[in-house]
Amino acid sequence: MQERENILRILIETKEALKNNDSFKLKELSNQTIHTASMDQDSDNITVAVLVYALSKIIERKEYQSMKNWEEFYNSISSQIDLAINAIRKKDDKKLRELVESTRAKLEKYSGSLKFYIQDVFRKAQINKASKIYEHGISMEKTAKLLGITMFELASYAGQKPEIANAPLNQTLDVKSRIKTAMEMFK
Repeated sequence: MQERENILRILIETKEALKNNDSFKLKELSNQTIHTASMDQDSDNITVAVLVYALSKIIERKEYQSMKNWEEFYNSISSQIDLAINAIRKKDDKKLRELVESTRAKLEKYSGSLKFYIQDVFRKAQINKASKIYEHGISMEKTAKLLGITMFELASYAGQKPEIANAPLNQTLDVKSRIKTAMEMFK
């Protein structure tokens, strides 16, 4: 696992943000993680980024906090984060991966409308984080593969976001600039 200390910091801050119902802080932490993941193309960072972003979207919906199994949901997530923090401290990367995946699986098993919302949030979180990675200049194919989404899903989402289309790494040169660059190569 790359960036162990970064993931540890992110999870510690995630736990605190969850305790404070701070969805903005969770989104910020997810974006910090996605920046690191883009640089290293590290699947562990990507998985943590998606999980943290999904949690931000879940807690920002205040009506779910009044549901009967909200406390069970919160305690389960909090416990999983504690276990993940301990796994990082013990440098047990395999255990960390298992915990992050089992946390996601637990989230998706909740009953009622919360279950469907959580499943939808995870799918959208994957697409959102894929667009952030793509924005950092990683190819669409590689990004889609890293996040387990289709290139069509990524292209559809990215096409709706002007900041992605206008990102410097996604700009192509006009014809005159390309010809000039080609001519300079043959000098």
